[in-house]
Amino acid sequence: MVVASLLVVVLQLAGAASAAALPVVINTWAFRKAAETAWRVLQSGGSELDAVERGCGQCEIDQCDGSVGYGGSPDESGETTLDAMIMDGNTMEVGAVADLRHVKNAIGVARKVTEYTKHTLLVGESASMFAVRMGFPYEDLTTQKSLSAYSTWLNQSCQPNYWKNVVPDSSKSCGPYKRPEKITCKEEQTILQRSIHNHDTIGMVVVGRSGTVASGTSTNGAIHKIPGRVGDSPIAGAGSYADSTAGGAAATGDGDIMMRFLPSYQAVEYMRMGTDPALACQKVISRIQKYVPTFFGAVICVNTTGSYGAACNKIPGFTQFHFMVSSPLLGQPTEQVVDCI
Repeated sequence: MVVASLLVVVLQLAGAASAAALPVVINTWAFRKAAETAWRVLQSGGSELDAVERGCGQCEIDQCDGSVGYGGSPDESGETTLDAMIMDGNTMEVGAVADLRHVKNAIGVARKVTEYTKHTLLVGESASMFAVRMGFPYEDLTTQKSLSAYSTWLNQSCQPNYWKNVVPDSSKSCGPYKRPEKITCKEEQTILQRSIHNHDTIGMVVVGRSGTVASGTSTNGAIHKIPGRVGDSPIAGAGSYADSTAGGAAATGDGDIMMRFLPSYQAVEYMRMGTDPALACQKVISRIQKYVPTFFGAVICVNTTGSYGAACNKIPGFTQFHFMVSSPLLGQPTEQVVDCI
């Protein structure tokens, strides 16, 4: 027991790099119930995909941090919409939904995309209709909490928001906005408080006993987003990526920035070349830093032998990243911390 405790401390000090052990479940943030659910599925004989679906689905039920599932992150019209994806690292199949309305179990619908269609990504109300055909209930995703958040935002002159270079001035008033006759480029505003507390996507990677990899994500996106906005979460290679010949990765943070760099795909490719998972995560973060030094984001990585790591970009208010790991070495789902770079 003492040895196990010392090992956890060493792992944290080493930037969350680990000794190899399978199976492994790793997920973004300290979403313990999600980790416990996924681990329980594996221990009871469920597949890696089952573990990802159930683990992320637990966060949808729990409304993790208000940034996953129904009743959170209302958009500019006050509606909560969901994004999710799931990926099979054996077949490279991906199922994803984006801008999903009126259906709570987004990761479940994403899996049905892989099982019952030849497509990869379904969006909007049409994705909702597909979900209903698959047996998911059509429900209201609005709650009193999301309505209150929306009302408060309106009373604050719709601040903050995601518009720029429009009239009326989006930094001072609500829309409707339109393109000005003459564009005057302004420095893009960075609102760290908005980013840090409203992008807590759950991303999960599961590696089974035989090294089979699966990954997935679920989120309700950026709060007060422009309706129709889709972030990195449902995009393969951005939100997450799984390849049973190399490993898996998942990202969380400012999806509008991170999706431009396909961080999850890049991390898996680094691991394919033999890079340690912790270093693979760091290299991905460093690559984005060169273009957007102040971005908010983190990445988790795990290879097919069970070694794992994480990395994050250090900005004011965000200097450490918490994530969950479950493996035989740890005995139970364990929260771990890595210092941002």
